[in-house]
Amino acid sequence: MKYANQISEMLNAFSPEPLKGEQMEEFYCRDTMEYRMSDKYDSPMEDILEGCQEEGHNAFLLLGHKGCGKSTELNRLSAALMEKGYPVRTIVCSMDLDMFNIVYSDLFILMGEALLEIAKDCGCVLDRDILNAIWHFWDEKTETSIVRKEETTDIEAGAAAETPGIFQVLKVFAKIKADLKLNEETRKEYRKKISVRSSEWMGLLRGLSGEITEKTGGKAPVIIFEDLDKLNPEDAWNVFYNYAAVLSGMPFPVIYTFPIGLSYDTRFAAMEGYFTPKTLPMIKIETIDGRPYDEGIAVIREIVAKRADLALFEEGILNSLIRYSGGSLRDLFHMINSSAKRAERRNSGSISVEDAERALEEVKTSLTRRIEQKDYAFLSNIYHGNKEQIEDKQMLLKMLQASVVFEYNGKRWHNLHPLVARFLKEQELV
Repeated sequence: MKYANQISEMLNAFSPEPLKGEQMEEFYCRDTMEYRMSDKYDSPMEDILEGCQEEGHNAFLLLGHKGCGKSTELNRLSAALMEKGYPVRTIVCSMDLDMFNIVYSDLFILMGEALLEIAKDCGCVLDRDILNAIWHFWDEKTETSIVRKEETTDIEAGAAAETPGIFQVLKVFAKIKADLKLNEETRKEYRKKISVRSSEWMGLLRGLSGEITEKTGGKAPVIIFEDLDKLNPEDAWNVFYNYAAVLSGMPFPVIYTFPIGLSYDTRFAAMEGYFTPKTLPMIKIETIDGRPYDEGIAVIREIVAKRADLALFEEGILNSLIRYSGGSLRDLFHMINSSAKRAERRNSGSISVEDAERALEEVKTSLTRRIEQKDYAFLSNIYHGNKEQIEDKQMLLKMLQASVVFEYNGKRWHNLHPLVARFLKEQELV
């Protein structure tokens, strides 16, 4: 990614991919938390950073709207922990799993691979018994045994040589991950094995983390699970609510992303006894009484200015796009890219009003496909001022999940996505 000085470079500059590594220094805007939390000293990410360094409760749920910047903030958190000497591994679940077919045991399988990768990167000489135990855990006779007999000599040699054995075991996990995503028959066998022998597998994970913690001088490994906030509600409850004690029971910090809408379900209160939930709010661009929040708009302008020359937008266009994004950086970047594509096709050096309007219509159409006529009364109620005391939690959950309604800062007040409000006005429903 590089700074955009001309329209043709904007698609690259406003990639939806989270910032990481060297990109942080050039493109990250450090002053957003005050405009998310309405308090410059309040930060859910700092809370998690501090929590990962403390003994005791180690499981965190990070909530936030799609497109609010969670992935970038988690990458920054990972870098901060590594600077302090903590080994960190991020698991992007959408890459390794079928997001429409996830169970809790899948997370523990990926956790095992993550700990082995951390051990390898740390130069940790793992105990031979742990390596053999992991190898044989997956090598027991099943209909679809994943370890071929001719490979047995390799693992024994690898275990005898200590560290090289990690590479042999990681080969096993490479096949397991491929099957978890694509092979239904084998996937069932892996899940059954974890389910039947869960205490044994938990013991192996604890053994691995203990070896790593000893190698790092007492700093436990940290595992981050990305994309779990994209699970549909039923799958999220099946994974988290039914197995909260197990998922939160690791002796090292684990950070799980989690769907923000589910915090309004009555079951969420029970989960707070197992996890420490933290919410990363949207950047507020409007006050609860409907006035523009100039400070929030300014900080989003700064985010854009770090990626592109603002002269690429005609007068007033960027502020309009920001207002209609509702503070969703994902939606804003999408609208900027769509506008830039049209401007480039007409050989213009800047984004015009018409370019922006086309982009707004595209996003509005996508949003309004997610609502039905029976939802209009609920949405109208929020539009007319019922932004805090919303009794229909099931409908709120549905609208939050669809990104049709947003939640803002510590007061937990709500507002319609501005493009949904625009649609309701056009239909003369408000």
